[in-house]
Amino acid sequence: MVTQAHPLEHTPLLANTLNPLRKITSSVTVRTPPQLITRRRQVPRFQISTTAPKREKDARKRVVITGMGLVSVFGNNVDTYYERLLAGESGVKSIDRFDASEFPTRFGAQICGFDSDGYIMAKNDRRLDDCQRYCIVAGKKALEDSGLGGVQRSKIDKERAGVLVGTGMGGTTVFSDGLVTLMEMGYKKVSPFLTPYSIPSMGPASLAIDVGFMGPTYAIAAACATSNYCFYAAANHIREGVADLMIAGGVDTGFNPIILAGFCACNALSKRNDEPHTASRPWDQNRDGFVMGEGAGVLVMESLEHAMKRDAPIIAEYLGGAINCDAYSIAAPRPDGFGITSCIQSSLLNAGVSAEEVVNYINAHATSTKAGDIAELTALKNVFKNREGFKMNATKSMIGHSLAAAGGMEAIATIKAIQTGWLHPTINQFNLDPEVEFDTVGNHKQQHEINVAILKEEAFVCDANGVEMKLVISMENRRMQMVVMDEIQCLTERPIMMERSAAGGTWVSAAGCACCGPKPACSIAGGLGVLCSLAHSSAPIVQTLIFDFLKFIYEGDRNEGT
Repeated sequence: MVTQAHPLEHTPLLANTLNPLRKITSSVTVRTPPQLITRRRQVPRFQISTTAPKREKDARKRVVITGMGLVSVFGNNVDTYYERLLAGESGVKSIDRFDASEFPTRFGAQICGFDSDGYIMAKNDRRLDDCQRYCIVAGKKALEDSGLGGVQRSKIDKERAGVLVGTGMGGTTVFSDGLVTLMEMGYKKVSPFLTPYSIPSMGPASLAIDVGFMGPTYAIAAACATSNYCFYAAANHIREGVADLMIAGGVDTGFNPIILAGFCACNALSKRNDEPHTASRPWDQNRDGFVMGEGAGVLVMESLEHAMKRDAPIIAEYLGGAINCDAYSIAAPRPDGFGITSCIQSSLLNAGVSAEEVVNYINAHATSTKAGDIAELTALKNVFKNREGFKMNATKSMIGHSLAAAGGMEAIATIKAIQTGWLHPTINQFNLDPEVEFDTVGNHKQQHEINVAILKEEAFVCDANGVEMKLVISMENRRMQMVVMDEIQCLTERPIMMERSAAGGTWVSAAGCACCGPKPACSIAGGLGVLCSLAHSSAPIVQTLIFDFLKFIYEGDRNEGT
């Protein structure tokens, strides 16, 4: 019997370039005369080298994504979450978790009816802050999606598996309740769980304890960029040989009086109390601030070698990263978008992608603030000169700004957009800002063949070829990550096998590939995926012939037991 190669084994991968902007320096230190400092500022130059780095081929250093999990205002199921985004539903409503009647903002994308049954023991569930509860549930769901639910985790080395889920604020509800108890009843009545359940690292620690992972386990706090910092660090742990598998992402909960008061005090939130469902309106001329949200979004990341050994369902491949800082302000964005611009360009270079040739979709950061939305648009205009065929939308228009969880939750939404071929709408588009020069998918979903999807906390790059009739296509995503102050952009390489559903007009995941046979974890109605360079032909008739030929070979091999 001939052993077939894994479909990802021979695909190209970028080198693990931690910072492509860094220059190689000599070990010899040369002293130079001090330079005269002047007040004149140089005009930023948005230029980049055209030489792409080599791609990594070592399966031990290639990092793939094998599972996704979330907790959101639309529930804990990834498919349901995206279906409700496509429907243009708003998850924003009046706050009922506490009395917010005296606050200038009295609404948000608050999670109601959260159910942890089957994922957290009842005794712990009563003690934990929502920050830990969301983290545990999202993490376990991601493991299930990765084929590592329950007893299946016994097939991996738990000493080489870790958890890296960050949060911007930690267990704020436990901390807030503890302050009230201290002021009203004295220190003797303060819960002994106050300190452990309020610190940021307790979320990943609780999840690691629950699933028995003993590898690198900690939290990173980097505001909106937290999820992506965690993806970046997790990938480095895998590439350095410290871990085989990592759960990585972000979580945040902020619906308690002290956090709401803080955001109100800095005048950051929308005040549309009479129409909360229309409050989050990115790029609308009448936007007046962001809407607070909450949730968790995590990915299971592991080495390609490890994933192949356990026959994991590979859904994406992480390629590398670039980091910079615009060094401008702790709150206000730099108006010319220089930091974001240079970081996007460096990431596209590191991914071997030309912005002009392939980028045609942007899932924007778009928080619905006056300055932030325009600064982001300026940066995108600097990079993407040709906007013909571009689509841009904002997930936050429906789920609000989930802070540290934003990168994880919007990464999942972007992956679903690539899989389904449908872009969710940017709702509440009533009076578009004249600065916007992109199609914002206003108010109604749109079907779109994605070549490159850039998510403004993360960016997913996908090369797509020929979508016709019932043909199965492959999409290669190149993933890379970069950081700009509190915002990260990532690029992903992700082979996705899809075919047209016989019952309707939507695209569904297919099962494995024609060379290796279907994988039980991703089998859908006996679907057949083709991951073959020949199937990349742009001619529909050629694709049809190739698919029928591979299907014939595949079915013949299965009948012969090979």
